[in-house]
Amino acid sequence: MTNYLLAGGGTAGHVNPLLALADLIRAEEPDAQILVLGTREGLEARLVPERGYELAHIARLPFPRRPNLAALKFPARFARAVRQVRALIRERKIDVVVGFGGYASAPAYRAGAKEGVPVVIHEANAKPGMANKLGARSTRFVGVTFAGTPIPHARVTGMPLRPEIARLDRGALRAEARAHFGLDPERTTLLVTGGSLGARAINQGISGSAREIVDAGVQVLHVWGGLTELEDPGVAGYEVIPYCDRMDLAFAACDLAVSRAGSTTVSELAGLGIPAVFVPYSFGNGEQRFNAAGVVEAGGALLVEDSELTPAWVSGALLPLVRDPERLAEMSARASDAGRLDGTEQLLALVREALTTR
Repeated sequence: MTNYLLAGGGTAGHVNPLLALADLIRAEEPDAQILVLGTREGLEARLVPERGYELAHIARLPFPRRPNLAALKFPARFARAVRQVRALIRERKIDVVVGFGGYASAPAYRAGAKEGVPVVIHEANAKPGMANKLGARSTRFVGVTFAGTPIPHARVTGMPLRPEIARLDRGALRAEARAHFGLDPERTTLLVTGGSLGARAINQGISGSAREIVDAGVQVLHVWGGLTELEDPGVAGYEVIPYCDRMDLAFAACDLAVSRAGSTTVSELAGLGIPAVFVPYSFGNGEQRFNAAGVVEAGGALLVEDSELTPAWVSGALLPLVRDPERLAEMSARASDAGRLDGTEQLLALVREALTTR
């Protein structure tokens, strides 16, 4: 029996791959013990227990970005967190630490190294976060989603994906998927999403042309997200929903997607061969632009800025694309070539390799 400590959280980009790996471990090793390390504030506080895994809490400990009082207190707080995780590793007889970035990962990496436990790191983004960059210096077991990720000891494993996505047969589910959302089974379908939080530029830039899009013979499934307001344009054939808990069906229903370029979204769309228009989030450290670079260079997607999402762009670029089945088919093939759906299996193989060194 193997005892796993999976560390990470804060955002869906950290939690979802962690849960995908946990699910595969549970499926293949029913007697394995899986303990997740996270914070009380991140998404893991809700999602991990909901999925049936035990969650051990650690204090939220952001790296200081500038000299201030928090920076002066950081070394002592970090050392305390490392001691806490070391005690947990000994108490639970942990065999391997697997981290996905976020506040809980950095103390877990240090604690694992001090306890002589193998440490495995997965970096979801093409532009790595600080916790993973520092942790990767002390382990050679580093999986990355995207080729060219600048982090020590990187091996491309791909993104761990949910089984319902990795095993999705879009063609077989298309009719069912469109019926699920109340869409016409025969019409070309555009999926628009800014993720669970929404994206104001995408929401406003596409919905403002709702009538023109529908009149062109294209139906739309628009997942507008939770934090940005969107007034339903009230156009038949333009379906607006606040959230989507069946993204597998949304992917099966669509012919083209317009979305942000989070690492999971890019990996899912490329792996499934869905042509995409990526609109990278313009704030933060700019990782979304890098996430999309590979599939864009391969010809499976386009990259568009927030400011370009105008009625003129919809008329001159989006509609000609979504109404061109030959071009969409070519983009689909190129996206599939650039993507992969075996990221969970590849990461577990890396974890098992690390276990052989214990």
